[in-house]
Amino acid sequence: MIDREKLLLYAITDRSYLGKMTLSEQAEEALKGGVTCLQLREKALPDDELLAEAEEIKGLCRAYGALFIINDRADIALLIGADGVHVGAEDEAVASVRKKAGPDFIIGATAKTIEEARAAERAGADYLGVGAVFPSPTKQNARRITPEKLREICAAVKIPAVAIGGITAENIREIYGSGIAGAAVISAVFGAEDIKKAARELKVLAAEAAKMPPK
Repeated sequence: MIDREKLLLYAITDRSYLGKMTLSEQAEEALKGGVTCLQLREKALPDDELLAEAEEIKGLCRAYGALFIINDRADIALLIGADGVHVGAEDEAVASVRKKAGPDFIIGATAKTIEEARAAERAGADYLGVGAVFPSPTKQNARRITPEKLREICAAVKIPAVAIGGITAENIREIYGSGIAGAAVISAVFGAEDIKKAARELKVLAAEAAKMPPK
């Protein structure tokens, strides 16, 4: 069971936004700004480097009281004691992860339809990432869903859902009242000149979006 409030501002790392700061330094700035859940997303890093990076960021998340999720790699997440894993359509199945991880390990799943959302819930997912709700600079080919579909998916399941895909401070109001538990962001935080400030501002907006009941 996941604490719904921990999904309020869900930040996903992206190495393409690294500048003068390291990934860990960026992560800490985001956590200082109020990120409540941090997902480490590394698709190409060798296992030894991924392990070292995950351990470091896990420590930061513990220090700031945020959840620490690893994308795709349930084996790494279980090995280092992360809070959970997030799996997409091409990753290991939710039911498979749940079988090996047990009841207390957090599993997130991606859903773009009501059918996918309900299937993930039945398989044992704790939360959903639903989108892309807007054009995303990090996943330009991602299949879009409408704000109306987002609302329908949130209403179709009992587990919490976070909206994902191109969410910014300028467009988040378009998904107010959708029933989301929070917003998942990448470029809106890690692509910002001031990561901490961007996170702080988005957290306020995400709280407004999450507290409004579905229409």
